[in-house]
Amino acid sequence: MSHADGIVHIYSTAPQSSRFASADYRERLVRVSRWSEAAGCTGMLVYTDNSLVDPWLVTQIVLENTQHLAPLVAVQPVYMHPYSVAKMISSLAFLYERRICLNMVAGGFRTDLAALCDDTPHDRRYERLFEYTNIIQMLLSQKAPLTFEGAYYEVKDLVLHPPMPAELAPRIFLSGSSSAGSSAAKLLKAVAIEYPKPGEEYERSAPSENAGIRIGIIARQEREEAWQVAWQRFPSDRKGQLAHRMAMRISDSEWHQQLSAVEREIRGQETIYWLWPFRNYQTFCPYLVGNFDEVAEEIAKYVRAGFTHYILDIPAEEDDLLTAGLVFQRAAERAALPALVPCGEPAPLAKTFSTDSQSPAA
Repeated sequence: MSHADGIVHIYSTAPQSSRFASADYRERLVRVSRWSEAAGCTGMLVYTDNSLVDPWLVTQIVLENTQHLAPLVAVQPVYMHPYSVAKMISSLAFLYERRICLNMVAGGFRTDLAALCDDTPHDRRYERLFEYTNIIQMLLSQKAPLTFEGAYYEVKDLVLHPPMPAELAPRIFLSGSSSAGSSAAKLLKAVAIEYPKPGEEYERSAPSENAGIRIGIIARQEREEAWQVAWQRFPSDRKGQLAHRMAMRISDSEWHQQLSAVEREIRGQETIYWLWPFRNYQTFCPYLVGNFDEVAEEIAKYVRAGFTHYILDIPAEEDDLLTAGLVFQRAAERAALPALVPCGEPAPLAKTFSTDSQSPAA
């Protein structure tokens, strides 16, 4: 197991605007942002797709209602030029003196890409994403004018204003489920994020050093209570199951195919690792469900394997983050992880996390 800074970084996920009335969404976003910071999360993922409000406007609300939480902004190349992304990051750093992290998205929903007349094949989208992210990184780090000529982008004598403070340079995340994504992540020194298999799978095959996972957690003192919450939150949905099957037919995302294969393999088994919400098209990441010790042991398998970054699913209530904190605390003890150092005043269970607002980018 290798942990460059001895810290497991935990990110929450912001609510999606498509699931709320406009009058309610901002209030919910502020509430989840504050829950996340109080729990000691490093940051919070902000989604992007054609159905959602602009992630940069969401990010500004997050910054204005927290002190340390780092928005992890999903960035899709078809939406904006790389210069615009770099400009947004440096402008927010200038205005708020805060770090923004980037979740670089190569694909997304096929219907979204088709509506924008983007038919770039899967692996070439990662080639394009590499150029795109590379330009952003060079603009944020270079003082001299940037000239770049690639297969997808070209700039000449381009200078970024305001300049980006080096200590606020963004941490970059990128899907590492496919070989194309994993290769791009290594070249960019980005955190490669996976939708994980059951923990025991990684006892035989460890991830790359700078890796993370997306996971949901429902943990309670008693196993029965956890499962009661899980089934109430994710009931059977026939329309969702049909939507999942349709997505399986048209998606070229390797993570979607991989999770679907795992779901078929474990269907009907009683396991902590739970893909029922994924099968019902209610969320896209696996869930871990059980009592605190059961879930902590499963998380410890990922920690021992070397995963250092964890993006949790959208919290339904504040207790989701607090119970996740307890689970990670116990998992860290089981995995013999070095002491974790929070930033600022420790919140309840925050010693499990790192808000990491001042440390250098990964």
